[in-house]
Formats: sequence, structure tokens, C-alpha cells
Amino acid sequence: MTELAYVALGSNLGDRMALLDRARSAISLLPATRLAALSSIEETAPLGGMAQPPYLNQMAAVRTRLAPETLLRALHGIERALGRVRGARWGARTIDLDLVRYGQRRTESPALRLPHPGLESRAFWRREVAELDGLLEARR
Repeated sequence: MTELAYVALGSNLGDRMALLDRARSAISLLPATRLAALSSIEETAPLGGMAQPPYLNQMAAVRTRLAPETLLRALHGIERALGRVRGARWGARTIDLDLVRYGQRRTESPALRLPHPGLESRAFWRREVAELDGLLEARR
């Protein structure tokens, strides 16, 4: 059975648009996973108060048979492949891939919280989720 998962993409280092494109391509190649819809891309101010360049952000809806933890590990693998080095929290990054929602699942573990705890506080994520919900509803 497939689940609908929402993945947030963000980049604020290097060729941001190219990095989003490469991340989308890599996500589309994950096993048992296909892209279902993409939100618009928007530029946002960085979170956390550190001086750094603005982000390009986008949300992808994917249909997947991967378990949430497996999907998250795969997303972290894509980040590493695209040059992400985990340093300071809220620091600049080549690519950031967050699992925001996975069906209606609610999970709280050291490795994964669903829905993502940042969903309520990030207006751009809420806009992107609403856009995806509308796109997916229109296709039904």
C-alpha cells in the first residue's frame, strides 16, 4: 500500500535552483516512490537568526511504499550526495530535505516526529502544503 508523504526541500548555498532540481530527481529515483506533485518554489529568509543567504524552498508530494524511517534515511542519503554537511543547527546548507507529513501518521521518536514539528510555525510550509493539497484534489 502506498502512502502520500510531503517532503520539504530547501537550499541556501551554491546554485540553489540546480540543487533543488537534483534533489527532486534523486527523490524520483527512490525505490517504491514516485513524485505526485510539486509546489511552487519560493525564496524565504533563513530561520534561527544566523546571518546567511536566503533559501529557495519547495514541497514535494510523493507516493511511497517506504516506511517513514526508511524514507527519511534515503532523504538524508540524498542530502549527503548533494554535499550537505551537518554542522550548526539552523546553519546554511546546500540542501535540506525534511519529511513533513506521512499520510495521517503521528510519530514521535528521537529520529523522527510526524507531522514535522516545524509545520505549525513555518508559514511557507503551510502555503506549500495547501498548494499541494489543492493540486492533488484537482487530479482526483
